[in-house]
Amino acid sequence: MKALRLLPLLGAVLLLASCSTVRVASDYDKETNFSEYKTFAFYKPGIDKAEISDLDKKRVLRAIESEMMAKGFTKSENPTVLVSIFTKAKERIDVYQNNFGFRGGWGGFWGPWGGPWGWNGGFNNNTVARSTQGTLYIDLIDANKNQLIWQGQGTAPLVTGDVDKREERINLIVQEILGVYPPQVAGN
Repeated sequence: MKALRLLPLLGAVLLLASCSTVRVASDYDKETNFSEYKTFAFYKPGIDKAEISDLDKKRVLRAIESEMMAKGFTKSENPTVLVSIFTKAKERIDVYQNNFGFRGGWGGFWGPWGGPWGWNGGFNNNTVARSTQGTLYIDLIDANKNQLIWQGQGTAPLVTGDVDKREERINLIVQEILGVYPPQVAGN
């Protein structure tokens, strides 16, 4: 019986653990020699179009600047790479079905309480969780050719409320996205 009481707690722990991950993907131009890029600047027209609050834009740009500098880039007025962002958001609904039960017990073939073996007892404990999934795209554009050379995206549940947790979450998302840059290309 104690095990049955722990199941909802275990489910909640698994749900929270699954919400903390960032799903990352990237794409790039195979013809690009990424070792040539050493300086960057933000591409203001692209960033202005991002559909997030100005405060979150500042958080994202600070996180990107920090990660780019950690990768050896220098912020410049004459950059080799322009950095742009855009975002998407959608509501996610997860339904978790915890149907614990058994067929067995009393009565004849169909028994007085139904089912081929008797009482159909147990728990029907469904849980519905709603969250907003946000996707951040980071584009790296060759400044001289004005061509997209790399795009990373990270999708994760958004954090609302606590400013510190929100900033920590944005930092993590940016870190995960830029963690796959530069791509592992043979010869570079």
